[in-house]
Amino acid sequence: MQPWYSTMAPAQRRTFWACFLGWVLDAMDVQLFAFVIPTLLATWGMSKAQAGVIGTSALVASAVGGVIAGLLADRIGRVRVLKLAILWFSLFTGLSAFTNSFHQLLLTRSLQGIGFGGEWAAGAILIGEVVDKRIRGRAVGSVQSGWPVGYALAALAYWVLYSLLPEHLAWRALFLLGLAPGLLVLWMRRNIKESAAFEAAAHYREKSNSLKTFSLIFSQGMITRTVLASLMAAGALGGNYTILTWLVTYLRETQSLTVNLTTMYLAVNIFGSFCGYIGMAYLSDGIGRRATFALSAAGATLTVLAYTRLHLPMSALLVLGFPLGLFQSGIVSGMGACFTELFPTHIRATAGGFSYNFGRGIGSLVPAAVGMTSLSLGLAPSIGVWAAASYVVVFIVAIFLPETRNQELEVHV
Repeated sequence: MQPWYSTMAPAQRRTFWACFLGWVLDAMDVQLFAFVIPTLLATWGMSKAQAGVIGTSALVASAVGGVIAGLLADRIGRVRVLKLAILWFSLFTGLSAFTNSFHQLLLTRSLQGIGFGGEWAAGAILIGEVVDKRIRGRAVGSVQSGWPVGYALAALAYWVLYSLLPEHLAWRALFLLGLAPGLLVLWMRRNIKESAAFEAAAHYREKSNSLKTFSLIFSQGMITRTVLASLMAAGALGGNYTILTWLVTYLRETQSLTVNLTTMYLAVNIFGSFCGYIGMAYLSDGIGRRATFALSAAGATLTVLAYTRLHLPMSALLVLGFPLGLFQSGIVSGMGACFTELFPTHIRATAGGFSYNFGRGIGSLVPAAVGMTSLSLGLAPSIGVWAAASYVVVFIVAIFLPETRNQELEVHV
């Protein structure tokens, strides 16, 4: 392991792996839907607009779930909320296997989104509070590298199940795999303790309630940070969710790739995404959060436009999948550490959960917009324009965002 990992105490390492695995399994459950879209378009006669609505509904629900989880995490603890969120998204992902219509799947995916949003709100704040400030960017970014690992597990499951089973059964089996994350909670019950920062803020919880805590994130000293963090999340996640939701459909329909070739192209993109989380986590501890955000956003904008707007040979698209994943994930890599550092302890989960998930709610509208505008513009141009516009927002926000690298965590306002 890297030197920064060896500096952590055993309890910190257990917390690191709990948050990492939570994020892996969260990502796996969320990404399963992207793989079944082509099947449902054919089997149910579902339109691309309806597929976009399902994707967006889960993300909008996750925004609501993240805000609620943030408030609860500041009241009852980060660890308890993390466990509840994992159990919640596991249950409703599994139930999606038994749906038989657009409206039924819309319901289960929307409910699944509540737990999906809650996992980040609790987990990112928990690991950010537990580790030392000098390695916070690398630790939190490495936890978030669990996303491409979960995406890879979903892709692997897709390849295996679609190879072994007929499509009308394979998509249901994929969703049933979503029940697996619930097993992680059994291990967490005995191995993960609450953060010292949360325990130290007990006297604030005794004097306040959730409504007062929520109002503080819009107070004079905090509202600018809340707005900037929300815009950062909206741009980063709007672009990312566009790629994550529509890349499989783009490769299979627009480029006419088989299941095996689609999996290979996704593998390159996923590997780039993993490298982006790790690499930009190191960079954010080295050159700062703002510069890393700006660099990643500029790279993501140029890459997604090249991928979708230039008529490149398939070999070039295969290679370009790596920087596409690298830059889109590089933005998200620094967000957990930055949001932890932006806000004081007694409102940290509330503010971070609101900012990330309000931004997620706005960003979640982008995949639906792609589905709708693809009818007139075509799928590839719609993906490119909407994703690039989202990443430009990130670049602009990075100019105004306070630099928080190596900052001690504040205990009070």
